Amino acid sequence: MHIVRIQSIEDERVAAYTNLTELQLRNRLEPAKGLFIAESPKVIDRALDAGREPISLLVEEAWLEGMAGSFEQMDRRWGPDIPVYVASPEQLKALTGYRLHRGALAAMRRWPLPSVEEVCAGARRVAVMENIVDHTNVGALMRSAAALQVDAVLLTPSCGDPLYRRAARVSMGTVFQIPWTRIGGEDAHAWPDQGLAQLHDLGFTTAAMALSDDSISLDQLCERLHRPSDSQDHIGPLALIFGTEGDGLSTRTIAKADLTVKIPMSHGVDSLNVAASSAVAFYTTRV
Repeated sequence: MHIVRIQSIEDERVAAYTNLTELQLRNRLEPAKGLFIAESPKVIDRALDAGREPISLLVEEAWLEGMAGSFEQMDRRWGPDIPVYVASPEQLKALTGYRLHRGALAAMRRWPLPSVEEVCAGARRVAVMENIVDHTNVGALMRSAAALQVDAVLLTPSCGDPLYRRAARVSMGTVFQIPWTRIGGEDAHAWPDQGLAQLHDLGFTTAAMALSDDSISLDQLCERLHRPSDSQDHIGPLALIFGTEGDGLSTRTIAKADLTVKIPMSHGVDSLNVAASSAVAFYTTRV
């Protein structure tokens, strides 16, 4: 690592940390130059463990000693010249807009996303996020999927970015551990028709998580998952589809999915937040 103590937040060498919206835009226009920001030592370490390339770090002085292992890992893999910019707590707050409780950020290089076929190879359960845009929910779903043995996560073209700083932080870095990609790439018209057809071609039973008149319960779905493989109603590889905040899944997705599945509610509660409902579904459908 190469320690550089900055004197001002106007230092152009830390410009990558000052405008994440512009960085996100550039990721779409120039994927080869795309970056993402990892926040907190835990998230940074999980990204490094997954082989993600650091471009630079921005660290509070007090965290330097505690991150010695991370710096050694970077030096071994990418050489000793990666700059580690050191700033005061006040400078970091001015840069990020809030006080960092884990005083470290890393600008890291994005990687080409794998194909749906690659991500789903050998998978028994996958999760599909349809147009979920709240980065907290994206990160929470990724964390639950990793913790509860989901094999992969697929995001529709209009879904939020799992590498957005808040999403990666909420996921506790599991976005670097569980396989994921976009189904349909950036083509907003590829979902749901083409995407659902692709999942069917890969052998998945598609289950739309939604409250509708013909929904089966989550318990009924699990019962079918555990039936003998030669049973008529046995379900093998399963794709659980979760909808956006507020509106839920699109009517077209519900109509074209193989099954519609609900989590029974009590006390007049109509539904759970997608982060909670996905965790319940992931735990219940383990086989």
